Amino acid sequence: MRSHLPAELNLFVGRDRELERLDRLLREARMVTVTGMGGVGKTRIALRAAAAAAEQERYCDGVRLVELSAVNDPGLLDHAVVEALGLTDHTARPPRRLLLDHLAERRLLLVVDGFEQLVDSCAELLRELLRACPGLRVLAAGRLSLRIDGERVFTLAPMGDEDALRLFTERAAGVRAGEWPAEGREVAAAELCRRLDGIPLALELAAGRLGTLSVEQLLRRLDDRFRLLTGGGRGALPRHRTLRTTIGWSHELCTAVQRLLWARLSVFAGAFDLEAVEYICVGPDLPQEEVLDILGELLDQSVVAREDGPFGIRYRLLDTVREYGAEWLAATGDADRLHRRHRDWYLGLATWCELDWFSPRQTEVAARVECELPHLRAAMEFSLASPEDAHLAQYLAATLWFYWAGCGRLGEGRHWLDQVLDAESEHGSSRLKALWVLGHVAVLQGDAVAAIAALHECREEAELCGDPVAAAYAVHRTGCLALVTDDMPRAEELLRAALAEYDEAGELNSNVLMGRVELAMAVGFRGRLEEAVSVCEQVVEICEDHGERWARAYALYVLAYAAWYGGVPDRARRLLRETLAVNYAFHDLVGTVLTLEMLALVEVDTGDPAEAAVLQGAAERIWPSVGLPLFGSAYFYAAHVLCEERTRERLGDASYEEHRRRGTLLGTDAAVARALGQVADGTGELTPACEGLPHEGAAHAKARRLPLRAERGDGGLKR
Repeated sequence: MRSHLPAELNLFVGRDRELERLDRLLREARMVTVTGMGGVGKTRIALRAAAAAAEQERYCDGVRLVELSAVNDPGLLDHAVVEALGLTDHTARPPRRLLLDHLAERRLLLVVDGFEQLVDSCAELLRELLRACPGLRVLAAGRLSLRIDGERVFTLAPMGDEDALRLFTERAAGVRAGEWPAEGREVAAAELCRRLDGIPLALELAAGRLGTLSVEQLLRRLDDRFRLLTGGGRGALPRHRTLRTTIGWSHELCTAVQRLLWARLSVFAGAFDLEAVEYICVGPDLPQEEVLDILGELLDQSVVAREDGPFGIRYRLLDTVREYGAEWLAATGDADRLHRRHRDWYLGLATWCELDWFSPRQTEVAARVECELPHLRAAMEFSLASPEDAHLAQYLAATLWFYWAGCGRLGEGRHWLDQVLDAESEHGSSRLKALWVLGHVAVLQGDAVAAIAALHECREEAELCGDPVAAAYAVHRTGCLALVTDDMPRAEELLRAALAEYDEAGELNSNVLMGRVELAMAVGFRGRLEEAVSVCEQVVEICEDHGERWARAYALYVLAYAAWYGGVPDRARRLLRETLAVNYAFHDLVGTVLTLEMLALVEVDTGDPAEAAVLQGAAERIWPSVGLPLFGSAYFYAAHVLCEERTRERLGDASYEEHRRRGTLLGTDAAVARALGQVADGTGELTPACEGLPHEGAAHAKARRLPLRAERGDGGLKR
């Protein structure tokens, strides 16, 4: 059973009795919330309890963590849970519906953390999920309860004296390896733990300071710290005063320049890298050449945490530390400038990623945007808050078109595009781009009404203000809409017109190449398959010159269809497996399910109708997350109908239905692994089937060019 929980980086200390109580509550109730003051260890104990439940295999569909601390917009809550569950959905249906459908028959534990800023929306979502999904259980961790019917609240108190001393001693040993515990300091350490009220965060921060201060020095400084930071008025809750005391004490131990960097780091919505810090946080009072050393000092003091990821070392502020820094940043009067610099940095990053998408670094670009998504969201939110900056939100949402459309994020892309286009903007170019990107997303979701409205507005406005490239994109995506709604003559006309405008403007990127592939589909459906092959061979050649993989995969899909039609199923299978590996790697569910459908037809012709039926069942399960099966298009549906007819003929109706039913039980990971001839490793990671296979490049394709034609009748396909 998969837990999907982060691994513990240091030893979990104490809390034995609390873990036993929490475990009992999890067995008794479907909704348990761990509450308590900031820094008391709510997240850590919740994850520990969840991991124990996973080890006991009490939830056959696993344990999932939903981290919400970086999500501030209630409209993104459902998307965040969809993301945490690893779901991909290209339809126009609300993400809430996707969650309800996915969890309806599953036995799963959902660990929800960092929800305080979304407490009402989170309570509403969890209430609905628990009512509709009887196998779901929720373990939440936050500073307050959600007040859901049936909720059991577990209030986590600070550590007792013994556990607090154990935690401090263990962390101190990590800082002063080989030198702790020092003889004669046990009494002072116990006194320090008592005066810090056994708050785990305070103990961790105190231990982190032992590189420069002794325990006795820490004790002496506590008196000054309490007088300096009393934590609010007389009516404030004691736990709130203690939180400010805990973080304020660490703050007081910092130098002036360390405090300044701490405050400025609070603008980051998630993990960040050194380059971003050196751009955003510098100023006359904080020179760039000093940032690295000061950041290292904050790291040593446990104010900043280090993470090792695919893009090297990154850093993160604990949420409570970040909030405290934000208060100090606001007090300096410099918050707006810092947030603007943060926004500008991530605008630049998004611009670079869009340009680099058309390159051999597509995989890295997709992963980088995924990594920086909390910051990109924050940048859009900040820009939307000021009418004069609304065009920057429009620009950013539109610039990420490749991520929304190519990496399985259509739902979130639609959310942002709708929001930014509701804002008034004097900058026509940003709005025009957002309009055609919205049209593109709506087409892929099967929302023809929204697509037509956005693309019509974009084309009209582009022609009025003299922007031929934006007009070309609007025409292109209107042609794509005609393609999936079976108007092939209009699709061909519009796509040719758009491609001509692109050529005249010198526009060449993945979008343009996809336009050529879509043109190939249109002419192929009109019976001119040899012309379609020629177009896709040219696309493959250009993609290989530029290292482009995403558009190339769709071109290979058309060439695979041509190979099957020409009676070369083995080549068709090789091409389709390479296509599927790329689509799966990018989380492109549209390309993935189309390829599975075509692979099923190839399996019939290579003598394995049972496998064809399984793949059709697997595709049937995926289609609801994309939209209408095969877009509701008779042209796209023809291969599916032919495959089913031939498979039923060879297996018989009963056997076909049994194998198809088996396919519907496969998740996407398992279905893709099966289609690629692999075994899923339990993590969702697959080695691309194209590794070790020869690339089906233009030269190879030309050597195999086939005189093909397509015939259409009553939605069927003949060969």
